[in-house]
Amino acid sequence: MFIFDISNPLTLILMLAATVLMIFLSQEIKKSMIGAVTLFAYLVILIVHVVQLVTLPAEFRYLVSTLSRCLVIDFVFILVTFFSYLWVDDIEAKTFGKKSVGNTLDWFWKKI
Repeated sequence: MFIFDISNPLTLILMLAATVLMIFLSQEIKKSMIGAVTLFAYLVILIVHVVQLVTLPAEFRYLVSTLSRCLVIDFVFILVTFFSYLWVDDIEAKTFGKKSVGNTLDWFWKKI
């Protein structure tokens, strides 16, 4: 059974580098949609891992620990990309004079 093992250190480093580059790119060109695409990609990966864990046949039960680690890493990446999306959306709203998705984290951005 094929799983996209993001708990592998090399894959984890590559995904982290790609995520940081996407966040930096979206911050530089002030487009929050790049962060939204990254967030959507990690949500799809999370759904794939959950489906694989739920439909895991009995002969592949040794993959439960790997899939569990992948799920934890998925949630961490989703958290990071969600906050980066909100951050870049705030930058985009201030730059172009548009309304932000929400100003509920305004107190948080002022402390950074």
